[in-house]
Amino acid sequence: MIRRKSVAQFAGFWALRLSVLVVLAVLALFLYDIIRQGAPAISWEFLSKPPRRGMTEGGIFPAIVGTLLVTLVAALLAIPIGMFAAIYLNEYALQNRFTRLIRLSIRNLSGVPSIVYGLFGVILFVNLFKFGTSILSAGLTLGLMTLPWTITASEEALKTIPRSYREGALALGATKWQAIRTNVLPYALPGMLTGTVLGLSRAAGETAPIMFTGAAFALPFLPKSLSDQFMALPYHLYIMATQHHDIAKVRPLAYGTALVLVALVLGLNLTAVIIRYRLRRRRR
Repeated sequence: MIRRKSVAQFAGFWALRLSVLVVLAVLALFLYDIIRQGAPAISWEFLSKPPRRGMTEGGIFPAIVGTLLVTLVAALLAIPIGMFAAIYLNEYALQNRFTRLIRLSIRNLSGVPSIVYGLFGVILFVNLFKFGTSILSAGLTLGLMTLPWTITASEEALKTIPRSYREGALALGATKWQAIRTNVLPYALPGMLTGTVLGLSRAAGETAPIMFTGAAFALPFLPKSLSDQFMALPYHLYIMATQHHDIAKVRPLAYGTALVLVALVLGLNLTAVIIRYRLRRRRR
């Protein structure tokens, strides 16, 4: 019996290691192909100039700026609402069937296809609220898409804090909010911010939600307000890779755009790691 358990444990560990190696190999192959074909297109002109002649010349600077702006609008919606909702669900709400139904709904919303969020954004923000096809409409749509991830990640981070932290503050006469603010949030904040930034990095690479709500293919100027249309890296890449009138000619530029987008997403993920590390070190 003991030998059989040892063999099963050995096989299980190697299955896990093999799974990790397969994932890393696919990721390495993916990054190698993008870097090999996209690096030659990267130049100062490509990163700092607007597109020209149907994006057969010029650069992607307006697309970089548009992606950052729409991600910022999404963050302004998703971070405060998502974190406060998680605090309420974990610290204040009664743990009954209704609360479980809310959590189930939030987790189901995390799996809704992004194109559904795009159509919902058209109905709500473009048509009903009259924001038009703009940075504001696209950012709010991405914020709604990120909201379930933010709530779930924040609530899971709050659950990792021992109950004794809350009880100790309450025993000293603190109110419930004071106990949460001083003894819970400082320790849960690294996990909450990490999950939120990872959700935003996913949103920054989405095409379908912004396709209907404000993204444009080629604009030779930067947006001047939140009510303007904008260029965005994922939509720009989609057009060049599938809809351009001369796909073969712009393919190197498409790979360059993909490389910049991957670098942006990896930068956001790295930001999440750095924030978590610094906050945890400060708490210690």
